[in-house]
Amino acid sequence: MINEPAAESWDRELEGLFLRVGRRFSGVEPCRRMRDYVRGLLGPVGRKNGWQLSEYAGHTTPDGLQHLLAGSRWEADEIRDELQHYVAERLGEDDGVLIIDDTGFVKKGATSAGVQRQYSGTAGRTENCQIGVFAAYASARGRALVDREFYLPKSWTEDRDRCRAAKIPDDRDFHTKGDLAKAMVLRALASELPIAWVTADSAYGQEGRFRRLLEQSGVGYVLAVPKSQFSVGCPRMRSVPRPRPRPGNGSHAGTAPRGRASTTGRQSSCPPWPSTTTRTGPRSAGDGHWPAAA
Repeated sequence: MINEPAAESWDRELEGLFLRVGRRFSGVEPCRRMRDYVRGLLGPVGRKNGWQLSEYAGHTTPDGLQHLLAGSRWEADEIRDELQHYVAERLGEDDGVLIIDDTGFVKKGATSAGVQRQYSGTAGRTENCQIGVFAAYASARGRALVDREFYLPKSWTEDRDRCRAAKIPDDRDFHTKGDLAKAMVLRALASELPIAWVTADSAYGQEGRFRRLLEQSGVGYVLAVPKSQFSVGCPRMRSVPRPRPRPGNGSHAGTAPRGRASTTGRQSSCPPWPSTTTRTGPRSAGDGHWPAAA
């Protein structure tokens, strides 16, 4: 159980983080609303909508929190950079792992930005939803989300009137989930986060360009790939069967549908391969050039 001293310590740490991130907001009032909003998201609120979050914070109407999200001027990317710096300080380890994955947010209607019928890992089926691609950092000291990108389907980028109605900038182009993942990996490698490994499922592991980015960056990786996919010119990768679940243990962790395999690679510990033509190089964000994701 969590004792009172531990809860008080967590509360002090959270308040310190609010002060740190608050520098990215222009004014005291937006900073207070940010604090109330985050505390509401972390608190015992049944539905995380504007009214209930406002009631939990003691506001008479949701106008203040709605203005924070829709009208206040603050840079989300600056807050992300501040968060990555904080996570590097508190959780950073030399063998840290960057984890890439996407998830869906089930929605009703057709006006929310990026919504369409598409596969949602959260629901486990095709649903009317929005998709976000996320990066998390994990070490022996803990784990935390450190980046995000919003997936905008082609059905949206090809309909600019629809985009304008949802307040999506005209310069926002289509990027695959793999493109978004590459952009986040490059940002993370250029940040203060100490990263030794990158991991992702087969949605990203099957992309040769994504694997090549990791090879050129000099970072180790563990990726799920289709078993039938053949990799050429990469002696530092090996395919290993993923373990089957043991009967009766009630867990499906580390398993995959039939026909999947795991691809692993790390440049610093691989034996030489005389015939290789694979280019290798230092871990550097400059090794790859990918579309900037909005």
